[in-house]
Amino acid sequence: MCGIVGIVGKSPVNQSLYDALLVLQHRGQDAAGIVTCEGDRLHLRKDNGLARDVFRTRNMIQLRGNVGIGHVRYPTAGAASSAEAQPFYVNSPYGIVLAHNGNLTNAEDLKRDLYLEDLRHINTESDSEILLNIFAHELQIQGKLRIDEQDVFRAVAGVHRRCRGGYAAVAMIPGFGIFGFRDPHGIRPLVYGRRDTDEGTEYMIASESVALDTLGFSLMADVAPGESVFISVGGELHTRQCAVSPVLSPCIFEFVYFARPDSIIDNISVHKARSRMGKRLAAKIRREWVDHDIDFVIPIPDTSRTAALQLANQLGVPYTEGFIKNRYIGRTFIMPGQKVRKKSVRQKLNAIDLEFKKKNVLLVDDSIVRGTTSQQIIQMAREAGANRVYFASAAPPVRFPNVYGIDMPAASELIAHGRSEEEIAALLGADRLIFQDLDDLIQAVQKKGKSRVERFDCSVFDGDYVTGDVTPAYLKQLEANRNDGAKETRSRHSETVIELHNAL
Repeated sequence: MCGIVGIVGKSPVNQSLYDALLVLQHRGQDAAGIVTCEGDRLHLRKDNGLARDVFRTRNMIQLRGNVGIGHVRYPTAGAASSAEAQPFYVNSPYGIVLAHNGNLTNAEDLKRDLYLEDLRHINTESDSEILLNIFAHELQIQGKLRIDEQDVFRAVAGVHRRCRGGYAAVAMIPGFGIFGFRDPHGIRPLVYGRRDTDEGTEYMIASESVALDTLGFSLMADVAPGESVFISVGGELHTRQCAVSPVLSPCIFEFVYFARPDSIIDNISVHKARSRMGKRLAAKIRREWVDHDIDFVIPIPDTSRTAALQLANQLGVPYTEGFIKNRYIGRTFIMPGQKVRKKSVRQKLNAIDLEFKKKNVLLVDDSIVRGTTSQQIIQMAREAGANRVYFASAAPPVRFPNVYGIDMPAASELIAHGRSEEEIAALLGADRLIFQDLDDLIQAVQKKGKSRVERFDCSVFDGDYVTGDVTPAYLKQLEANRNDGAKETRSRHSETVIELHNAL
């Protein structure tokens, strides 16, 4: 999962791009990058780390220009090395930089075609570089010295014809403008907005509306599935549908975990969706556990708070904060490597003993993926003196890997894969485990009458991949690439390369 942003301004945009990346930091903590355009010259700064560490004063001074794009990432298909940091650049045609959120399911086929047919070389393991080169080729074959927005839209249409998977991208052509586009299913989010200043109107394209809000931009619309939005350096905005038969099918896990609660995605308030998840989960408990003995409802900070509060209100059970979070530890789910995740849980959370001692507590989390974090949290509650520890998930069991840009582990590493809910509860050490039903989750997010969403991608819960091209062979290869052993091997390789580079 990644965060992307692009701005066409009337004054230098380096600070605004940096501020936007800070707001989108929850979408990726592995690397950050900004490219600005000053006339026809590009200025780039990218590296591993958080945005606050990548961009120092000396870097910001060099990022000159009124137009630019930015990116925060965490690794999915690629390795956690600075070579994978975005935005990516290709010099032909015209010079293009691109930042991408998502994953291409036919990346290997595209990479082969780019080499054999388009005569283009891919230098990293990132499918974002593939996406950039596909677009560049589609633009180049038009054979024009000077281009306009219609040429860009035709090239985006070519991308949609060739690429499969979930992707949202923002790109820039020096001296011409920026543009964003979203895959024909709208799996990954993308919005755009405007800000009126004394110098004129400025525009922003970003992963989430919260980036617009915090910088004083007003939300104009979500980029529709298959649509492209182009903004010239002069501040002219154009939109066009570039896909055949698009169907809005956003990833439902954005609403469960990834997106910030103060964002609005496809006209759905993330905060309200999570609140309704809590209500639906409470209804299930009242229906299936009439004589419950829950003394307190305790959220696992931070993303589960909204659901937990509504659950407690609906059950008429006191809500309390039982864990204190260390704000300086990254999001555990995003951290690469099982050893790092295990170590980070107790560094990140500390139990308040008084809230647990001799009580029956219901712990509420947004979801359960590997189960490592949940297992340790349940143990912490017991060590703090809890009499009985129940656990509720605002989402259904995660039984299948995500193939559209979320680095969920191999199926074999998902605690719910191939197991019943009773077996999961036993592994976690919970006295009782309650999962949200999938139909309830969909209804909680969709909110009939409020949303234009025709369907959601719920593949992590039901194994139904909306693009229709995900085969058992693809999932098998994905598992080989994504399991923790493979990641550790790639990490050691990256460290060796860095050591050799430093030695030379």
